[in-house]
Amino acid sequence: MDIIDVSIIVAYILLSVSIGIWISRKAKQGLDDYFLGGKTIKWYFLGLSNGSGMFDVSGTSWMIGVLFLYGVKSFMFMWLWPIWNQIFVMMFLAVWIRRSKVMTGSEWILTRFGSDRAGKASHIIVAIFAIISTIGFIAYFFEGIGKFVTIILPWDLTLHYGDMILLTSERSYALLIIFLTTIYTVKGGMFSVVATEVVQYLIMIVAGVLIAGYAFINYTDIQINSIITPEWKNVFFGWQFETQWSDKFLTFNNLIDSEGYKMFGAFIGMTLFKGFFASVAGPTPSYDLQRVLSTKSVKEAAYMSGFTNLILFIPRYLLITGIVVIALVNLAPELNANTGLTGADLELLMPKVVNLYIPVGIKGILLAGLLAAFMSGFSAFVNAGPAYIVNDIYKKYFKPVASNAHYIKVSQISSFLVVGLGVFMGFFADSINSLTLWITSALYGGYVAANFLKWIWWRFNGWGYFWGMFAGLIVASLQFALGQAKGSLTEGSFLYDLAQVQAIYLFPLIFGFSILGCLLGTFLSKPTDMEVLKSFYSNVRPWGFWAPVYKQLKVEDYTFEKNNDFWRDMMNCAIGIIWQSSMILLPIFFIIRDYPKAITALIVFLVTTTILKFTWLDKVRKIED
Repeated sequence: MDIIDVSIIVAYILLSVSIGIWISRKAKQGLDDYFLGGKTIKWYFLGLSNGSGMFDVSGTSWMIGVLFLYGVKSFMFMWLWPIWNQIFVMMFLAVWIRRSKVMTGSEWILTRFGSDRAGKASHIIVAIFAIISTIGFIAYFFEGIGKFVTIILPWDLTLHYGDMILLTSERSYALLIIFLTTIYTVKGGMFSVVATEVVQYLIMIVAGVLIAGYAFINYTDIQINSIITPEWKNVFFGWQFETQWSDKFLTFNNLIDSEGYKMFGAFIGMTLFKGFFASVAGPTPSYDLQRVLSTKSVKEAAYMSGFTNLILFIPRYLLITGIVVIALVNLAPELNANTGLTGADLELLMPKVVNLYIPVGIKGILLAGLLAAFMSGFSAFVNAGPAYIVNDIYKKYFKPVASNAHYIKVSQISSFLVVGLGVFMGFFADSINSLTLWITSALYGGYVAANFLKWIWWRFNGWGYFWGMFAGLIVASLQFALGQAKGSLTEGSFLYDLAQVQAIYLFPLIFGFSILGCLLGTFLSKPTDMEVLKSFYSNVRPWGFWAPVYKQLKVEDYTFEKNNDFWRDMMNCAIGIIWQSSMILLPIFFIIRDYPKAITALIVFLVTTTILKFTWLDKVRKIED
């Protein structure tokens, strides 16, 4: 590592920590200031902050690996999460969520189900879900950043006591970076998080443009096309994955065959099925939900969500594609010779490229950008999780009356506690992959059904929500445990065969059990109080099956019209997914020099942007709080 690169990284760390601490003086008025920035932060800063928080290192490493192996079609792999849930938030959910005027997602639940035993049960389970997922993500960050930084930085920070190793180098690095990030996050709350994330986003933009420019200038289309095939550049697909690589790269074709996505049409169908329900369910109780609740108004919540989509994908994919092009030209033959190649090996492409092929200066900026990606994602979770401990548990059930200073102090203690538990869990995690699987399958698998029904069905009540969440979490956890134990199962047995199935194909099973829990919990208990439903519906005004509630409100001379925008919102979501996809494909095609397809992607982007101006933006401008 050259002294210039080290200096850039040190300067970035000092800048981030200094800005975070300096601006923390704003967060002194109470919990609303501490966790939501007093709802005074401009929507475009919140959008930059939200986009920055989604630009994480581990996810970027995974995207680089799948783009390298699967080619242009790999952007659809992100539908597993699904990435276009942000489109649904932009089109209608941000408006619905912001109208609640609450501080956290679990507090929002009380406005839907009331404060009786059923409402409290639903409130508690979503608060616990939020806290556990925050701890899980901190463990995920702890495991990921240590492994990444150790590959990049030359110094050994291993701590010994005699012959015994107290701390490995990667864990020392992880603790150091987490400590620095936690300081300004805990001190300043949302103000510090947003301020530092805006700076971090700008650094990521510079890093992405520099890497893309370096790859574009130094590698020709002849070099690139000597490695990849026309199928690698083809965005269209059939029922089965076609051969992506030429015969001389047989190892890569064999790896694709072994990963379980050969039936690509079925895979895409299942991601669309899961994605629709997961997207209508809305954002999980995490940092992006906090950004929506932090906006000044309902209108600005929609603007912020749209802006997040606009600013995230092009710079991120400039960085990803630049690194993939460098890896294709320099590392593909070496990797092809590795007959035992796995997907995990491809996730190391980024640190290999950074170490071997990025010049001095650009390397320092890239590493500062990747460090910024880690710190922004980490700080966003550290700010979001403790809000549920303080506002939804401590303040509600233990100390409802206290000074603002007292609640802020408890918030800071809670932040350190959550970070400590996440780090502790990270020490005992087997790998990043095991944490990712646990978070995406066990935690989020149980979230979808109950949170889908809460928007659209008036009869769905607090007990239905509780048992739906609980049933989904139990089945998803069993599926995760089965996957972890598959090495010890008898080959050929039913459990062994079930353990080999990709998690996405088991989603209907998890969803079905969760729906069963929702329905049994709902019909075996009384409906939510009509006054609560009327208050919720008249405030949030969702579409769906709300006729009995709407009729009651009409009798009482409420003047608002029933929300009949379902088909318009779905059309906007479909256009929005195409719009989002064009922002991913544009930088990929441009950097691999496929200019006709790059121009097509640009035209699609401009056309969909124009359509959304009339079908979405003009409608948002007319919204009244």
